[in-house]
Amino acid sequence: MGSRNRGDVNYRNPCLTMHQPWASLLVYGIKRIEGRSWPAPITGRLWIHAASKIPEPETIKAMEDFYREIYAVNGVTDLKFPEHYPVSRLLGCVEVVGCVTCDELVNWDQIPEGVRLEGQTKFCWLCEQPQKLIVPFEMRGFQGVYNLERKIYEAAIRGISPVVPPLPVKFPLPNPRDPFSLKPRSLVSSPSSSSTSEVNNRSENLVAAIAGARAAATQFSKNGNPPSNTFEVGDDSRAGKRYRRAQ
Repeated sequence: MGSRNRGDVNYRNPCLTMHQPWASLLVYGIKRIEGRSWPAPITGRLWIHAASKIPEPETIKAMEDFYREIYAVNGVTDLKFPEHYPVSRLLGCVEVVGCVTCDELVNWDQIPEGVRLEGQTKFCWLCEQPQKLIVPFEMRGFQGVYNLERKIYEAAIRGISPVVPPLPVKFPLPNPRDPFSLKPRSLVSSPSSSSTSEVNNRSENLVAAIAGARAAATQFSKNGNPPSNTFEVGDDSRAGKRYRRAQ
């Protein structure tokens, strides 16, 4: 499946550089939502590249605890996390099927509660069909969404393998006839009675795990607020035009 542009950038084989451990968690199908302060500029396949910063053990623990708790909400207790979190590597890809606001996600009764709990940022990119490279290979990344070099893409497409997520999720389309209908403000986001009840019934462990995940993400923010978990180039869906090297 290719990618459809939503802005004025010609994305051919779009890629996103992310910090670890978020990058591997996404490619392994554990993470279903990629949080951003700007809406997804594409729909379709998005390649995932891990930045060069080696994650602290405390950060890995915080994020694994977070996902352990939110999956437990839906009865999944046997999560298998990656054994390693490689850096400066192309890891695999996901299908971005749409993008909604955080308010829309957390009040979306048609998806599992654990997925709704991933909504921590202004815009939430909805990811399905993870695939990982059998052998991740080294490359440098850029900020924002950018195109993979053709030779890298051609090597990567031959070496990907489908991943079976611990709890497969299919995000329902507002308009079943339009595969691109999942976009910001396409859902009714008024608080539901079930979401209010869920907030009131959160366990202490879940509350602590959410706080830990927010603290882990805040280390990459300049203003101390929970940011997206990757490099950003401002609140602009055309960020891929700014080809700055990721560290």
